[in-house]
Amino acid sequence: MNENQSLSKEERILAAMQKVLTRVIKETATPPGLKHPLSQACIDDMRACLVLISARTQELAKNAGRPSSARPRYIDEPVSRGPASVPIDQIKRKRKDPG
Repeated sequence: MNENQSLSKEERILAAMQKVLTRVIKETATPPGLKHPLSQACIDDMRACLVLISARTQELAKNAGRPSSARPRYIDEPVSRGPASVPIDQIKRKRKDPG
């Protein structure tokens, strides 16, 4: 089943709003030193909207019994299959030089 079909209407709306807001942010980004075309109040409002969208999306996922494991990932970051374990005997302590 397509993930989009399993989402509620509210979740689809929130995802679309988040996508549009982040696209506006990316497309209006300016190089350092140049004046941003949006006012600081507008930028702050967009940040506040993204925080609210994220919080509500997490609430809806939790209420629907879906684990919310979504987080930003780097393209080259390996997909984790669970917690990594490292044997204690492989952990080495760095010694401080007494001098």
